[in-house]
Amino acid sequence: MKVSKIAAAALFCFTAANFANAQNEADNTADMAVSFGVKGGVNFATITGEDVDSPDSRTSFHVGAVVEFPLSDMFSIQAEAMYSGKGFDFDIEGPDGDNAELQLDYIDVPVLAKVYITEGLSIEAGPQFSFLVNEEVDVNPNSNSGDLNLDEAESFDFGIAAGLTFQTNMGIFASGRYNIGLTDVYTDSDIKHSVFQISLGYKF
Repeated sequence: MKVSKIAAAALFCFTAANFANAQNEADNTADMAVSFGVKGGVNFATITGEDVDSPDSRTSFHVGAVVEFPLSDMFSIQAEAMYSGKGFDFDIEGPDGDNAELQLDYIDVPVLAKVYITEGLSIEAGPQFSFLVNEEVDVNPNSNSGDLNLDEAESFDFGIAAGLTFQTNMGIFASGRYNIGLTDVYTDSDIKHSVFQISLGYKF
């Protein structure tokens, strides 16, 4: 009888150990699965360089899709595709004191290396490829008149993106990121993008 109880106990421990190991493997597999998501938020955009004199920032938005490819528990690659409003605000000299906004809107494609420094919290950095989709000057942006379409900016912009993201177990995440352009916005000019972003998103 005693031998039977010992054998039963050993069988139970063996079965429990195998179940726990299988559960851990399933959890690890889930953790390493590719995840997709959406995000959006606010842009605080301006331009920098020797050919500009500290223009006011343009407040705009970004929205798009996210995909993350885990390579280990602490490291992954994240790619995004976002519509992103850039440019700057400026005052028009004259008796009316009008305000205007240079709107330079892009499809941004950042490809970021993500390092998780603790559970849910990651730092990220990498190159960003941007494709111009809209260029116009909007006089008195809060009104519906005064738009002037332009075709002067370079159609492609290359830069660097870096920031922090915190993600909950439910898939909701918040991030802050800074984007700096490395190529000139206009030919033969020292003018580059500078954008700070605050985002909220959800991964499935």
